[in-house]
Amino acid sequence: MNSELEKPMTSLKGIGQRRAEVYEKVGVKTVYDLLCYYPRDYLDLTVTTPVSDAQLNEQCVIKVSIVKKLPEARIRKGLSVFKAVATDGTADVTIVIYNSSYAFAQLQLDNEYYMIGKITGTFIRKEINSPLVFPGNTAEKLQPVYRLTEGLTQHMLRQTIRGALAQCRQFIFEPLPQQIRRENELCAEEYAINNIHFPKDSHGFELAKKRLVFDELLVLQLAMSVMRRRSREYTGYRLKPADMQPFYDSLPFELTNCQKRAALECIEDMQKQFPMNRLVQGDVGSGKTAIAAAAAYFVFKNGCQCALMAPTEVLAAQHYETLKGFLEPLGVKTALLTGALSLKDKQNVRQGIENGEYDVVVGTHALVQQSTAFKNLALVITDEQHRFGVKQRAALAQKGSCPHKLVMSATPIPRTLAMMIYGDLDISVLDELPKGRQPINTYAVTGKLRERAYNYVIKHLEQGRQGYVVCPMIDESDAELKDVKTYTETLKKGALRDYRIGLLHGRLASEKKEKIMADFKAHKIDLLVSTTVVEVGVDVPNATIMVIENADRFGLSQLHQLRGRVGRGQYKSDCVLITDNVNETTKKRLKILSSTTDGFAISEEDLKLRGPGDFFGDRQHGLPKLKIADMSQDMGVLRLAQKVSKQITDDDPLLEKPENKGLKELVERLFADGLTDN
Repeated sequence: MNSELEKPMTSLKGIGQRRAEVYEKVGVKTVYDLLCYYPRDYLDLTVTTPVSDAQLNEQCVIKVSIVKKLPEARIRKGLSVFKAVATDGTADVTIVIYNSSYAFAQLQLDNEYYMIGKITGTFIRKEINSPLVFPGNTAEKLQPVYRLTEGLTQHMLRQTIRGALAQCRQFIFEPLPQQIRRENELCAEEYAINNIHFPKDSHGFELAKKRLVFDELLVLQLAMSVMRRRSREYTGYRLKPADMQPFYDSLPFELTNCQKRAALECIEDMQKQFPMNRLVQGDVGSGKTAIAAAAAYFVFKNGCQCALMAPTEVLAAQHYETLKGFLEPLGVKTALLTGALSLKDKQNVRQGIENGEYDVVVGTHALVQQSTAFKNLALVITDEQHRFGVKQRAALAQKGSCPHKLVMSATPIPRTLAMMIYGDLDISVLDELPKGRQPINTYAVTGKLRERAYNYVIKHLEQGRQGYVVCPMIDESDAELKDVKTYTETLKKGALRDYRIGLLHGRLASEKKEKIMADFKAHKIDLLVSTTVVEVGVDVPNATIMVIENADRFGLSQLHQLRGRVGRGQYKSDCVLITDNVNETTKKRLKILSSTTDGFAISEEDLKLRGPGDFFGDRQHGLPKLKIADMSQDMGVLRLAQKVSKQITDDDPLLEKPENKGLKELVERLFADGLTDN
């Protein structure tokens, strides 16, 4: 990259140290950062409304000439109002500007201006208050709108970026080989940068956006590929074929075809010279733990150890019980290591792990502590790994000699998107539910039917079944939202007073949570009122009814995860979604959930409705924040970027050829900005 682009912001005309510090707040430190600070939106001056047609209290764009400027009027101390009369030939409009003599002075008599703002006043005397103003002869009809911080204005950013382009246009480098640009009909980088900030027209904008979205996704794909190849050390555990039939024969159920395929893929991977790096992605209840058990048994048959790390103690205990049930009858010794154990128990378990007494160890982050050592750790399994920090995952992998890695995720993500998020992993998808699973009937109702929902819950409980009620809050802090504490007391005194009701939320001590879950599983509790702590890992086959309050406050994928806590046995199950927010978006979302139990289809819809920011929430699965690409809108460009990335890396795995120098530079920049191995 040209050194001019790497210069600090103070190298630009009009940017001093204090102004540079303001830019740093939005992540802009260099000229290159500024040029890559893309607009979040555009003001479209191409579609104007005649003043005579402008509707009151609606935002619009008008193009008018100033015909009269009125004297300044002082309303009270410190507040001045400036007014001017303008026309477009269809009607007059009064421009009202508060406390800005400078903005008023910029309006010249007889000059034409574009103005954007809300029309107020009356149909006879229309006004536009404090409008955004652009000269009538402006060549750029799409005006950029940027994300701001205190001390930055739109005008300031536009002027600074315009100046940077004038000063550094000739230094903008072209990272793509010409052949790739030509084959994929991509414009030049310089054209793209200019037209993303100041597009001459919609065609120029579309060309620019496609190119910059492609660049961003291609570089990310290449980085994933490079990361994968760099980490391809030889594993210390190249395992040998083993007889898996005893394991399959011992299962109390028959594996689905996709489970058999995923287990075989894991077993084949672990016989290679490079460590396995595989993601098993499956919908709620698809049987991922059976795959983990198969992989662990294969490792045991090779005389090695396996560790499974779960994000919560509840989930770790759940996995421990399941794996113990699968494996101990076959002679596989399992152990549980969590923070909830007494100091003496922890020491005993750790000693057993170190001397090889335990073949499979399940735990939380306690597994990665320095005091935990393994004798021969050949396989590391991580469940819902986006819930762990990068350092925790790396620390567990370092406890073996380049062990095999298996990742399990119950968060359904569209496959193309999963290839991006988990680009350094091979993917196995479980898209069949185990035999005997009953579909879950889902109903969306308003609060008016809450009593009927309670009767529905009672019907299930009277049949000897159990149920959940999920609320979004722990304490009462918002009158509109249901909280678990108040809700529990209401149920105990009201409609469900004859039943045993438990309360579970994230602020309870670990021992208390464990006790409540154990009691629920043992059917000492009929109905569990909980926050979303039951979202993953809770497996009580006797639970057949779930009521979710304020369902509009949860994402579709999260609602689907919650719903997956019922329907885990042979009994018919139901889920009731209650909301009093009946706007069109909510109705559409809940209709989708009520019409399908396919988590992948739901995730596709969730992504479209909410966009990637809300879809992922605060956890971007290790991905850097995207500057311009939008996963919900740019899937076509993503597929193109994935295809081109494969072409490039098949020919030049580590981007060492001269024509890939620019791309390698951008990849290294991504690593420097913090992209790390999942």
